[in-house]
Amino acid sequence: MIRAVLTSALISIVLSTAAVAQEVALTFDDLPGQGTLPPGETRLGVVARLVAALADADAPPTIGFINAASIEAGAEDAAGLKVWRGAGHLLGNHGWSHANLDAAREEVIESEITRNEPMLVALAEDTDWRWFRYPFLAEGQTPTVRHAIRAVLRQRGYRVASVTMDFSDWAFNEPYARCRAAGDAAGVATLERLYLAAAEDALTSSRMLSNSLYGRDIPYVLLLHIGALDAHMLPRLLRMFQARGVRLVSLERAMADPFYEVDRRAENGSGRLTLEAAAADAGLSTPPRLDLLPTLAALCR
Repeated sequence: MIRAVLTSALISIVLSTAAVAQEVALTFDDLPGQGTLPPGETRLGVVARLVAALADADAPPTIGFINAASIEAGAEDAAGLKVWRGAGHLLGNHGWSHANLDAAREEVIESEITRNEPMLVALAEDTDWRWFRYPFLAEGQTPTVRHAIRAVLRQRGYRVASVTMDFSDWAFNEPYARCRAAGDAAGVATLERLYLAAAEDALTSSRMLSNSLYGRDIPYVLLLHIGALDAHMLPRLLRMFQARGVRLVSLERAMADPFYEVDRRAENGSGRLTLEAAAADAGLSTPPRLDLLPTLAALCR
């Protein structure tokens, strides 16, 4: 029965993709940079290339989530933020030091949120920076901890930036640096192919789940990172999305959908607000996904 439902959803997606523009909001974690840089690359250059690709795709203002502890380390990182903001893109809070909130004490949790704010105030100007993206997407291992974090977020006027599409793009940046350092062109070509395959797999999986659950596509929120391979691949990623009927929208627009109400209000829920969790609650299994992590870990060693 579950397989029949998912198959029906996939057929519906295939038939509707060309006719209906599917809304996806891009979001970027770890501004101004994530992962090891390949030889000759800079954090500023990575941000500049991401900004250029977003401009070429006529993307709406896009949120980059910052960790001020890393930004305070160097002038180049601050310059990357200025390039991001100068292009009209937005900032959000990703915790001061990217601490895993599953393991943090309550007083550390509040500090991680508030200590990030002075830099946001200084750089965001009159834009709304009160969006919070959990580091590691870790919302706390117990209801008590989860509710304590949400209480701080509500008190400070935050909305939670959900994630409903993810292909572990962060895992590609380290092997990309290794392959580039080794001059391994075949390894780089493999990474490029796998990156696009993983992104397409994520798009298909999210759409299958949404159509199985709700008979429609919700607007999706895609998690990306400020990494060197992300900058290298973003033009091709966005062209692939366009060919699949994707229309880029702002996080604000995507999360106006009723699906996101709990996160938009930073209310307490039973756990992370994801399509996978909603499918489990409904008794549906999730479609199989590509598992590329072992391949990526071994590449260019």
